[in-house]
Amino acid sequence: MNEPINKKKYKNSFLNWIEFRLPIISYFEKEYVDYPMPKNCNYFWSFGALATIILVVMIVSGIFLAFNYTPHVDMAFGSVERIMRDVNYGWLLRYIHSNGASFFFIVIYIHIVRGMYYGSYKYPRELNWLLGVFIYLLMIATAFMGYVLPWGQMSYWAATVITNLFSAIPLIGEGLKMWLLGDYTVGNATLNRFFALHYVFPFVILGVVGLHVAAVHVHGSNNPTGVDIKSKKDTVNFFPYMIIKDTLAFCVFGVVISSVIFFGPNLMAEVDNYIPADPLVTPAHIVPNWYLAPFYAILRAIPDKLGGVVLMLGAIAILFFLPWVDRSKIRSCNYRPLFKWFTILFFVNFFALGYVGMKPAEGLYLLIARIGLLYYFGYFIIIAPFIHRFEKTKELPASISDVFSK
Repeated sequence: MNEPINKKKYKNSFLNWIEFRLPIISYFEKEYVDYPMPKNCNYFWSFGALATIILVVMIVSGIFLAFNYTPHVDMAFGSVERIMRDVNYGWLLRYIHSNGASFFFIVIYIHIVRGMYYGSYKYPRELNWLLGVFIYLLMIATAFMGYVLPWGQMSYWAATVITNLFSAIPLIGEGLKMWLLGDYTVGNATLNRFFALHYVFPFVILGVVGLHVAAVHVHGSNNPTGVDIKSKKDTVNFFPYMIIKDTLAFCVFGVVISSVIFFGPNLMAEVDNYIPADPLVTPAHIVPNWYLAPFYAILRAIPDKLGGVVLMLGAIAILFFLPWVDRSKIRSCNYRPLFKWFTILFFVNFFALGYVGMKPAEGLYLLIARIGLLYYFGYFIIIAPFIHRFEKTKELPASISDVFSK
């Protein structure tokens, strides 16, 4: 009988029996216990683990909510109210799910900020960045479809506005819109399709997250210096060092999200969504959820419908090209003093776009949106590709350990 190469021995005979047939235990020890992490990783590196935990919580809470939800235009709103009033702990499930979505995006945005600031998209981690942006794209689609499901006023009219954008595509726009809706207007067919896709997409996201994590473990995690690991003294084991750090981050995060769920569950909700959907009454101001507002601001910044759609989609798509538009050899903004401030300004600009995206598209708000639009694309098209030519960078440490010896 063939013996596995380098078979690990455990004191427990049952574990040895499993390990002989499926070496999954030693795999997890290698990847999540003995895995070497740069020892200078700060708490920004905890947000990836937080995002994974939230995703699992969202999937579990979503499954239980789906048990009691009815995807029909005449019953959807009522089924949500029944969940809130008649289902045991239904109110808690719904508030965990709805507020969990907002906090999921908060965590992901911080995760993206960390990746951009410390250059985690650069060689050899380009594929890891692409998978991350793809996860973000799936999250946007999932969140939008979930926003429609309560079938309140804002749900219905947000679905109407966004799906109408497809009609701006030349030649195939109207046909594509009808194919998406399943009817001429947003209705029962649309609600059923969105419910089915909203249920399936989180599992797709979970699968891509698995690829994302696998890609991270090929070349190892980046770190605040952007310097590669040179020797074992540059690293610490994932367990217990990173696990303890992630556990503390999770505890703090748990206190924050619990405070919102129990004391301000509607803090990030839309008041109009507590009114049943009415196709004959348009809300005074149609807005998306806050985490999609920056792209909504870009959409409305251009009076031309097709131009707005192209720019909105381009604002997301351009993230895929960041590993190649930034041509500097230095990863971390800590050693790029000029690019550092342009990047920080990019984050502030994105936040400003989100703010004006929640406001009426008029006056000063429209002007801020247009300025923000110019800087958003200017960062990727002008600043990132060319700033390295005249930027005087700081000297990199020879190794990660050198940071601690100074």
